[in-house]
Amino acid sequence: MSNTLQVTDLSVPGYERVVRGKDPSCGLHAIIAVHDTTLGPALGGLRMWPYASEDEALFDVKRLSRGMTFKSAVARTGLGGGKAVIIGDPKKIKSEALYLAMGRFVDSLGGKYITAEDVNTSVGDLEIIRRATKYVTGLEKKDGGSGNPSPYTAIGVFLGVKAAVGWKFGNDSLKGKVVAIQGVGAVGSALARRLVEAGATVHAADKNTERLAQLQKEIGLVPTGEAEIMTMKCDVFAPCALGAILTDTTIPKLNTPIVAGAANNLLLEPRHGKMLADRDILYAPDYVINAGGIINVSVEFNPGGYDEKVSLAKIERIPQALKELWTIAKEERIPPSDAADRLAERIVADARGAKKAGSCAVPPRGRSGGGG
Repeated sequence: MSNTLQVTDLSVPGYERVVRGKDPSCGLHAIIAVHDTTLGPALGGLRMWPYASEDEALFDVKRLSRGMTFKSAVARTGLGGGKAVIIGDPKKIKSEALYLAMGRFVDSLGGKYITAEDVNTSVGDLEIIRRATKYVTGLEKKDGGSGNPSPYTAIGVFLGVKAAVGWKFGNDSLKGKVVAIQGVGAVGSALARRLVEAGATVHAADKNTERLAQLQKEIGLVPTGEAEIMTMKCDVFAPCALGAILTDTTIPKLNTPIVAGAANNLLLEPRHGKMLADRDILYAPDYVINAGGIINVSVEFNPGGYDEKVSLAKIERIPQALKELWTIAKEERIPPSDAADRLAERIVADARGAKKAGSCAVPPRGRSGGGG
């Protein structure tokens, strides 16, 4: 197969490397953003989305990449932050050739970025990518991987929702609570099932009306319009679709005491965390509550290989991490989002300082330093 992949470096301040990959032979137009590898190689999913422009895709991949750095730092996965996006409609452009080209694109970074499943990218798609690069995680368990990370993300978000309810109401029981879920894809639908099993009434909105109807039939979920889901009165609003939805326009219309969901980068700008706090809305910082998937994948890097018990034990710490952040936020009178950012930045800065200190010393015999 001829290699017509064109890789171009994009100079983006504050990021270790951002590159564009194009392959006209299969229609690939992708961007990989490596934010920070201080703690380890940059791991982050591969998203396919019909962005209106490359600028819109770049805006998204930069935010997602930075979020992955913070997510992995707070979850202490030993990994850095990166992300990749393919520009295009998955119903139109998906092909074996496209994913093989994407694999070559990932491989061109030499392990600085490791890819995984994300929106509109399946484990099956990753299997194709693996034919062109070894820098892939989240493969099927039969292939020694950890499988689809979505169910593990959903477990962490469910535990985080319970923690938020307990923090806000003094009791973490979900019986009789109303939860509004925006987006019932792989994570949102798994979360909905767990919430219903715990006694909650779940309302949900999604562009995929067939999936909504199926969940209504299976678990009694209440289909709700996309325009209403963010403004309806509920105990918990759980965004599980795309990010950047908490804005100057939407925050004043929220009719909930809690925002806790699986979507990444929910705040359009950092200041929107303060807007939530000013309205006394408890916010579960996205990259803390939704870290279950990255935690599960990170266990693949353990010396003994993937072990689900190890993964679940780490995911079960998510409520404690949230409570610690909410405590810091309360004591220091700052939004929980700021508390999470400060913690993540400190973890990365401490590691960067330790590396610099180590590079000034004589390295131990037989080792070349580095790692994370």
